[in-house]
Amino acid sequence: MTISTPVRQKSGLAAFWTVTFTTSWALWLIAIRLGGSPMSFPTVVPYLLGGFGPVIGAIVVRAGRARRRQPAPAHTVRLRLSARLLWVLPLLVMASATVLVAALLAYLLGGPAVSSTAGQSLIAAVGGPVPFVVSMLIAGPLAEEPGWRGTAYPRLRASMSRLRAGLLLGVVWAVWHLPLFFVHGTVQAAFGLISWGGLLFTISVLPMALLTGYAYERAGVAAAIAVHFGVNATMALLGVSSPMTQAFIVAVQIIVAIALLAWRRDRRADLPIHADPQPTPGRH
Repeated sequence: MTISTPVRQKSGLAAFWTVTFTTSWALWLIAIRLGGSPMSFPTVVPYLLGGFGPVIGAIVVRAGRARRRQPAPAHTVRLRLSARLLWVLPLLVMASATVLVAALLAYLLGGPAVSSTAGQSLIAAVGGPVPFVVSMLIAGPLAEEPGWRGTAYPRLRASMSRLRAGLLLGVVWAVWHLPLFFVHGTVQAAFGLISWGGLLFTISVLPMALLTGYAYERAGVAAAIAVHFGVNATMALLGVSSPMTQAFIVAVQIIVAIALLAWRRDRRADLPIHADPQPTPGRH
């Protein structure tokens, strides 16, 4: 017998999906309707606010849970200072390294040269290194990770393994990005939905979901934010736009994600909460 029913019924996942998608897609549809650059007024307002859909979804779910006095779901990493946070910096470096190594491999095999020119221009355009770091933290990691990893992931883990939870969340995360392909001036629109670049961007969300999920289980939302930031910032600094480089990034991140998921000391820690491999006497 399992104990998954109460967990599933009270997890709040349905509310999270509904609020997240409704908020983000409605605002991004307004941005599409307004037209113009996503960084120019008034389009910038719904464009930026739409990225906070996962955080808004998380707030709604947690407020509802607090109102009903429900306990935190299984596999939730508590928000507190601990030795776990020592993982944040290594995970940040690892995330950046997956992009840099992949870009170098692509170059060695005939792809575009690895250059910081695009990154220097971007930093200058936003007003310097500090505004660049702040903008890269807010637009993506801070706007999304408290929702995707801090709220949805532990609820999926309550009944799934790391791999299944990560892949399912990755598919949802990829679908969530779809309206951005129609907001003129976004990275996604530059790739194009029906293109190798667009396809590879969509696929790349899956290993990213596995990497950020692993980071969450190591050190919570802070680590997931670090991984998300490391990948996004490094890609922006290198000006990644070549499908060949994108493909190498996907390949490297898949290899790293599989290695990390395979390297765990306690195999039972990967089991969903309802798994009961050795029945306990007296349970019905």
